[in-house]
Amino acid sequence: MASIIVRRRNLLAQLWSDRNPQGIIHCLGSSRCLKTLAYEEVRVSEEKPYTSTAFVLHGLLGSGRNWRSFSRNLALQLSHSSPSSEWRMVLVDLRNHGRSAEIGFDPPHDMVNAAKDLAHLVRAKGWNWPDVVIGHSMGGKVGLQYLESCANGDFGDSVALPKQLWVLDSVPGEVSPRNEDGEVEKVLRILQTLPSSVPSRRWLVKHMMDLGFSKSLSDWIGSNLKKSGDHETWAFNLDGAIQMFNSYREKSYWSLLERPPAGTEIAMVVAEKSDRWDSNIIQRLENLASREPREAHGKLSVTVLPKAGHWVHVDNPKGLLDIIAPKMASLA
Repeated sequence: MASIIVRRRNLLAQLWSDRNPQGIIHCLGSSRCLKTLAYEEVRVSEEKPYTSTAFVLHGLLGSGRNWRSFSRNLALQLSHSSPSSEWRMVLVDLRNHGRSAEIGFDPPHDMVNAAKDLAHLVRAKGWNWPDVVIGHSMGGKVGLQYLESCANGDFGDSVALPKQLWVLDSVPGEVSPRNEDGEVEKVLRILQTLPSSVPSRRWLVKHMMDLGFSKSLSDWIGSNLKKSGDHETWAFNLDGAIQMFNSYREKSYWSLLERPPAGTEIAMVVAEKSDRWDSNIIQRLENLASREPREAHGKLSVTVLPKAGHWVHVDNPKGLLDIIAPKMASLA
């Protein structure tokens, strides 16, 4: 079986990365400096140069490491189906999240700047533009903004649009006001009442469960803590993350879905058991996807992932692999 290489700085032995724990500042010319996102790479082999790149974007209050296991399995499956290709998965920590929270990006903290951060990373590292972008939840909307900005020329004339954009269980339009009392909103309100450090992860999980949240959700919130002396602190910048969530709720990308850029497929994945959707939105997506393709436009597809709630990569990882891997393999 092929081995998996995970590249990330400041891990010992077989793991390394291209990242300073305090963030990297890249200076372009004599006066323009850019802070770049933290990330890690997942590849099947270090011996062969990679031929294609996929960016993987996590959701609200998450980090790239949430997608490490899925990305490993995706890289392996692609290696088996297309031995001549070598995929590199770049697991990004979006601004205010994971190790990027330590870097301190300038506001406003919104979808536009989150997408711009991706372009800055590509330029600063001297990479080719990603062939595929995979975004879950809020990361899906960052991906949509990234594609829209690329198509509008916001990142310059040299940009290459992704061939595929995967939007995983992320509603593309504005979030309905009737969802303002949803689970995510309740979690954010609770987190705002807590101190910046808590005694332990066990304490936090019990506290959240005592407030009526499920054990799985409470465990996930607890996974976003990091050790700081005798206490635990958040691995995200809560105020900045809330600003990003507000932007996520306000932004709509229906016009992009109606006219995808030529050469790009926007692949929407709807989780069968997710509470994010209503029938009108799904019907609108399916109507757009069923239209006759136009030569000047790209493609929109819609797939329902069975046996999965919002956490698609946890609830049905094999089903998600079976949806994504064949299409990515077709790009080789």
